[in-house]
Amino acid sequence: MVSRIRMLREQRRDRGAEPAREEKTLEIGGGPSNFSPAHVPWGVDVAAAWAWRFVVICAATLIILYLIKFFVVIVLPLVIAVFFAALVLPVVRLLERARIRRSIAALIVELAGLAVLGVALTFIGQQIATGVTDLSDQVVNGLGEIRRWLKTGPLHASNSQINDFIQNAQHLLTNQAQDIPNQVTEITSAVGHILAGIFIVLFATYFFLADGALIWAWIVRLFPRAARRHTDSSGRVAWRSLVQFVRATVLVAGTDAIGIAVIAAVLGLPLVGTIGLLVFIGAFVPMIGATVSGTVAVLVALVAKGPVVAAIMLGGVVLVQQIEAHVLQPFLMGRFVSVHPLGVIVAVAAGVLVAGIPGALVAVPLAASVNAVVQHLAGFTRVGEDPGRAAAPDPAAPGQGS
Repeated sequence: MVSRIRMLREQRRDRGAEPAREEKTLEIGGGPSNFSPAHVPWGVDVAAAWAWRFVVICAATLIILYLIKFFVVIVLPLVIAVFFAALVLPVVRLLERARIRRSIAALIVELAGLAVLGVALTFIGQQIATGVTDLSDQVVNGLGEIRRWLKTGPLHASNSQINDFIQNAQHLLTNQAQDIPNQVTEITSAVGHILAGIFIVLFATYFFLADGALIWAWIVRLFPRAARRHTDSSGRVAWRSLVQFVRATVLVAGTDAIGIAVIAAVLGLPLVGTIGLLVFIGAFVPMIGATVSGTVAVLVALVAKGPVVAAIMLGGVVLVQQIEAHVLQPFLMGRFVSVHPLGVIVAVAAGVLVAGIPGALVAVPLAASVNAVVQHLAGFTRVGEDPGRAAAPDPAAPGQGS
């Protein structure tokens, strides 16, 4: 009985304390919220996540492209030096196996390359000096034939129309000549940039050949420890892709240059060596480079020998390009440097927009290297794998530190 009375008293006391505790809770917490969290469809949430990440990636890409374009005088020589190093590195390793110090071997290879380049430029300069006079006479004769064709051909142009066209051309040249001081300033600046770029190429090529491994190790150490393994493997894959691309491109360019130069020599065209050099340089831009540079041979044939020989020269250029596209390219380019033709066109166009003709030369090997790295990194991730788990560092092998 006493325990029951005590229990009733405790219940009354508890009921009397509830309003006070509730009132105290209302004063401190402010009561329950009248708002409910916003809910959006799952597709909208995913689209928003993709959208802001895409905006960030585009902004970062634009900043990188702007910096590359701003520092193109430095970036382009470094890239050219990397290409040269990828081409002649086997010779340095061969000399190193002959017990020659790597630094001395790199110096020997670079000096030998400069000697070969000097001999080639001297030969081409002599050809230009001896062939320009004959070509200029042929240009005058060709212009006379063009004038006669305009009068007697399907256009039936009168002498007054032809003279008006010539006067307009002379007026255009006169206006251009009035801007010579500005052009001289631009040419002087361009020559200065070219000389600076040549020195950068020479020094960078030497150090890439002599200390390339040390430079790459320093770059890898800039990354976090968890990313160094993938960074190192990706860089090595990109380097193998670049080496294979440069060597294959040199072989293709040499074949194009020799083929078109031989056809030009058989047809008796002047400036055969110059034509071959232009085709060789142009062939470093896949698909369109050798074709565009080959038109120089067609124009020289048109001026020097007439339309029939020019048509034959055009057929020779097309034949060489078909052999390159259907025989050499598939045979020499491996899996890691194979880029779809659409990708080549897009890469060349982007390179031209960023850095002009030098950008077109660099764009395709860069795209091939990026393609190889993407394929390499994709091998670390399985389809349907959790992104967080895929991004986690690989477990270290036994006996290896991070």
